[in-house]
This record gives sequence, structure tokens and C-alpha cells, in this order.
Amino acid sequence: MRLPPIHILLIEDETQIRRFLRMTFEAEGLTVTEAPTGARGLAEAERVRPGLVILDLGLPDMDGVDVVRQLRAWTDVPIVILSARSDEAQKVRALDAGADDYLTKPFGNSELMARMRVHLRKRPAAKLEAEAEARPFLFGDIGVDFQQRRVTRAGEPVHLTPIEFKLLSELAANPGKVLTHAYLLRAVWGDGHSERSHYLRIYMGHLRQKLELDPARPAHIVTETGVGYRLLV
Repeated sequence: MRLPPIHILLIEDETQIRRFLRMTFEAEGLTVTEAPTGARGLAEAERVRPGLVILDLGLPDMDGVDVVRQLRAWTDVPIVILSARSDEAQKVRALDAGADDYLTKPFGNSELMARMRVHLRKRPAAKLEAEAEARPFLFGDIGVDFQQRRVTRAGEPVHLTPIEFKLLSELAANPGKVLTHAYLLRAVWGDGHSERSHYLRIYMGHLRQKLELDPARPAHIVTETGVGYRLLV
């Protein structure tokens, strides 16, 4: 049984393993994007919106568990861990952080493919197709194209910084939902910034200046006093 034609994000620092897995996946008709570090992997995840992530825990720049947590802040994409760490505590940490499965190196190719099929079967085919096509998100006269990382206002392009785009993406992924200060700080800046709410005030102000007709009385990016922010569509 073959895998559906999805995009795989492979976050792995060992070149030989990346090369082997790329050949394996491409033989199955899958598209593969590689990332040798956690930071690169997180950036590529936002860029390509993969259908499944293969992740090594022992990355050179950050713990793979932190990569899982940051991915889980905005996506429910299946995450399969491949790691040389075999102790139970490490597996529990990764699974508790939001990983879907855990294979210990060395692993069998057929077992990996079988695990991937299991997790992809749990997701409706329509959802995979929707993620692959990723139509622009619209509110008011604002359009957000997540794949191209483009924002328009009344059809004209609007330049957003990477931080501004990440904030807008979090809001757009949860329309009508209140996102707390702590949630947004972790999702955009990472752990260790959950108390620095002044970051949010500054960048939300920038977004309103660029996207709202009247930034002083925003119609879309609204403040929930003492709690967080909400995107009204």
C-alpha cells in the first residue's frame, strides 16, 4: 500500500540518513524538503506546509522536543520522531510534547513507511487536499496567502516583517478565537518570552497600522483586555 502523494519535511542533521530517506520517499512518489537544523526545519514547515514531518531529536542547534512544541503551537501535522535516544523518558518527553510516533535508530525502512501510513490514515483525505492547495485567507479587504507568504490590502501588496507575518498567521489560523499573550509569545518568539507582553503591544500596533483602516479603532485585530488578541473576520 503506497502513501498518498504528500510533502514530507525531513529535519535531520545526518547527511547520510537524509540522503537515504529522500531516495526512499521519492521512490514512493513523495515530495521531500530537507532541513539540517531545528531552526531551518521550523522555517521550512511554515514555508511548505508539509503533510508529515520526520524529526530527529539530536539536532545541532536545539532539542528536537522544542521543535515539536513549536510546531504544535500552530499545526496538527503528523510528527514521527527518529532518534538514537532509546530511553523511555526521552520517548515520553517527545510524545507528551505532541509527537505522534517514535522510532529508535537504527530503524527498518518498511516499519517507518508502515508507521507513516497509519498516521496519514487518521487524517481525512479532504484535509490533506485542502492543505496542499491552501487557498488565501480573506478578511475585510485583506488577503493572506500562507504558501507564498504574501499579504494584500485592497489588492495591493503589504510588506510585513517575518515577526508580523507569524503573528498574523497565528491569528488567521484561529479566527474568532482569543489567543492569550503567553500563547502568542511562545508561538512566535519561543519559550522564555512568555512574560514579555510589551513585544506583542509593539508588533500588534505595527500590524494595525498596516492592515486596519482606523488603527486607533481596529475592526479586525482586537484586544481582549488583560488576556490577549482576537481576529474578527
